[in-house]
Amino acid sequence: QVQLVESGGGSVQTGGSLRLSCAASGSIFSANAMAWYRQAPGRQRELVARISSGGSRTNYADSVKGRFTISRDNAKNMMYLQMNSLKPEDTAIYYCNDAVISWSWGQGTQVTVSS
Repeated sequence: QVQLVESGGGSVQTGGSLRLSCAASGSIFSANAMAWYRQAPGRQRELVARISSGGSRTNYADSVKGRFTISRDNAKNMMYLQMNSLKPEDTAIYYCNDAVISWSWGQGTQVTVSS
């Protein structure tokens, strides 16, 4: 079983930036497409961005396209989400998992954007 640990969240003002990190245990990490998800209060968890196993292909939710960048370092079993031009509607707990949600969820990392 892969364990996932998210970090890098915080509180920023509108227009600010944050870089989230996801640390994954286990050698299976590099074989899986990975994704970032988020869950805002009172809302269902949603897919934010996805990256192929090798990192060459990425996809983004329309709401974050052009502002967020997903990347990964398979040698370090790490995935990242660079978030720029943050908006209050980006406020949520952010989680990582593989693209088909194979593993147990980590604790997530809180992102709060104030206007």
